[in-house]
Amino acid sequence: MPTDGSEYLSITLAEFKSLKGLADRALAQVSEPDFFAQLDGESNSLAHIVKHVAGNLRSRWTDFLTTDGEKPDRNRDSEFEREESDTRNSSMRAWEEGWQRCFSCLGSLKPADLSATITIRGDPLSAETAIQRSLSHTAQHVGQIVMLAKHFGGEDWKTLSTPRKPR
Repeated sequence: MPTDGSEYLSITLAEFKSLKGLADRALAQVSEPDFFAQLDGESNSLAHIVKHVAGNLRSRWTDFLTTDGEKPDRNRDSEFEREESDTRNSSMRAWEEGWQRCFSCLGSLKPADLSATITIRGDPLSAETAIQRSLSHTAQHVGQIVMLAKHFGGEDWKTLSTPRKPR
């Protein structure tokens, strides 16, 4: 059954909040060294993924309806590098800021806004399509966060969902 625009916005906001909660619970189980660890030279650390999601959310959700979703001050490539100034605290502050921009913007949108044309990297999209892309992109990275956190947690990992039945 199709939903109306206000229900869609409400459901989508709830999904974003659920994703953040899942990632936060996973990240809380990770040590400082594991936050920055890479499985190999080509993989992203949790710090890289956090930095990337933070940068993406900040860029996409700042002035969502009125400016290009790829802000000129964003340096996407640097999100996958560890800079001297990068700490877990600074990464998590940026993470919180990105999520709050997302939540604030989504909470302020009206059903009529869903059909607005916005741009991302100069490409026109309906606002609804851009929202779905952001949700999908963010969910992909939250899955990576959970997988890496579970890997690093090993036997100490506390499940984030319904635990398996004992054998």
